[in-house]
Amino acid sequence: MLSLGVRELAALAGVSPDTVARFERGAALKPKTIARLRGALETQGIVFLAPGDLAPGPGLSLDAPSGQRRAAG
Repeated sequence: MLSLGVRELAALAGVSPDTVARFERGAALKPKTIARLRGALETQGIVFLAPGDLAPGPGLSLDAPSGQRRAAG
């Protein structure tokens, strides 16, 4: 969405490019590292929503994998 490369996001978050690559692969990171990455993305305009929250405007949302969707109603 932001067209940020690994090196750019790493610089914004104050972490190494290897750390960003590990994050992208789903590796476990320290909570403070995740907070730095999240903070860097938020300063660029990304808004993180809790499940069920509605976006204040246009955006993207990740749908639950099939079999994990909740029934409406």
